[in-house]
Amino acid sequence: MSTTMNRGWAAHFDLLARYNAWATDRLLGAVQAVPDADYRRDTGLFFHSIHGTLNHLLVGEHLLWFVRFAEGASPRVALDAEVEPDRARLDARLREGAARWAPLIAAFAEDRWDGTLDYTTMRGTPASLPFAATLAHVFNHGTHHRGQITAVLTALGHASPELDLVYFLQAPQAQATP
Repeated sequence: MSTTMNRGWAAHFDLLARYNAWATDRLLGAVQAVPDADYRRDTGLFFHSIHGTLNHLLVGEHLLWFVRFAEGASPRVALDAEVEPDRARLDARLREGAARWAPLIAAFAEDRWDGTLDYTTMRGTPASLPFAATLAHVFNHGTHHRGQITAVLTALGHASPELDLVYFLQAPQAQATP
């Protein structure tokens, strides 16, 4: 792949990282207004509640995938683990974690985009996946679960923020260069 394309990947993933942080911030802002009973209610989500789904995002996006990309390590944490029972600390950890992706992406060498991400799955199986496509999975995964949470917010009668990428693209922070 050409150097120009590699720079294109870096810019693309920088945009996704900044969008991820923006969408996480907006979602968590809306979730702060939700009473604890609704926040912890089993609403039929795969991870049961808003709280359970936010914990899953912390596990998947930050405790597993970030570590795999940043350190090359393969931690083992159950995908449904409640690693942060405290609401305020979970909020802070998700915001902090989302803010870590853009600097990490900026640090990747150009040839990294053509490579693979080698890690060990939760079942202990070695895996080697295309680097860029696997990073796309991380951001797509976050979008998926934020969508589930916004659906629950709406169903419970709470305000739900607009999180579409086009709204981010229209926002001033999308125009900022890293």
